[in-house]
Parts: sequence; structure tokens; C-alpha cells
Amino acid sequence: MSKQYDARYFDRWYRGHGLGDRARLGRKVALAVATAEYHLQRPIRNVLDIGCGEGVWRAPLLKLRPKLDYLGFDSSEYAIRRYGRSRRLRYARFGDFAELRPCAPADLVVCSDVLHYLTVRELDRGLPGLVELCAGVAFLETFAREDAAEGDEDEFQNRPARFYRQRFEALGLRQLGSHCWLSPQLADDATALEIS
Repeated sequence: MSKQYDARYFDRWYRGHGLGDRARLGRKVALAVATAEYHLQRPIRNVLDIGCGEGVWRAPLLKLRPKLDYLGFDSSEYAIRRYGRSRRLRYARFGDFAELRPCAPADLVVCSDVLHYLTVRELDRGLPGLVELCAGVAFLETFAREDAAEGDEDEFQNRPARFYRQRFEALGLRQLGSHCWLSPQLADDATALEIS
């Protein structure tokens, strides 16, 4: 990847562009937490955030669940250097999750605004590991060719939605809607109209 995820990148796309709006982020976090807890039938205990950037999900997650164990991974050397210690972020590329198992499977796995920038090779390499690390719900915010998404188009992979659906479903994830996917462990417990 030639794109630099440095301070200027995060300033442009997440602080100065409106994509990092706190209220919008808070709603996404609340949705993901509520969906995971509904299917787990208990409060979530841990979150694994893959492609976490500066770890912006951490604060709203801890606001909702103060005892939550949060762990984030990103390929931005800047983000890890700047926020690694204070926000519990570690360095890893998405494809590293082919082998990387940094924790027990998490109640909620977050991979927000990442997958549509990956090459097919890296996506296919890391995705099975992401699924293996999900014990509840995966929030996989991904944009496709059919969307009129706004944001960073540099290295955006203009793929149809079916490309992602096929890969997620082949690994046992079941679509819940609103970027949420049920883990294979819980899929048999869902009712017919909870999953699509």
C-alpha cells in the first residue's frame, strides 16, 4: 500500500471532513454494541478493532461499557506511535490476521472503513482470521460500487456488494443488516427473519 496513514490523513478525513463526527460515531458504536448484546444475551466484555486507525471507537465504547476490554490493530505507524500506549493499539496489517491471534475471540469485532481499500489478496488472507476471532457480532462497515459513499477514493476498490457478501457468507458469517454480521458460533441460534 502506497497511501500514507499519517497525521495529515486523519486530520483531513476524520477531523476536518465530517466523517469523524462524534454524534455519528456514537450512534454506530451504540448500534454495534446493542446488536452484539442482543445476540449474546449479555453485556459485551471485549472488543477487537481491526483497522482501528487512531482508536476512535475506544472512548464511546468505554462510555457505554466502562469495564470493557478494548484492543485495536492498525497499519498506521503514526497512529500506533501516537496513541498505541494510551488507547491500547498495536501494529498489524489486515493480512497479518491470517496467523495473528492476539486474544481470545471477541464479543464484538470492528472493522470499519477498511475492507474496501484492501487488495483481494490481502482481504482473502486476513478475513478468515477476523471471522475466527469473532465470538459474537462483527461490525464490518464496508462500501461497495452501488453506494454513493463520500470520502477517500484513493485506492478505493470499486467492487460490487455481492463480492463482500459472498466472502463473508462463505466463512460462516450471517448478515444482520446495518453492517452487522453474526458469527458462525451464533448463526444457528438466530431466527429466520433476524438474518438475511
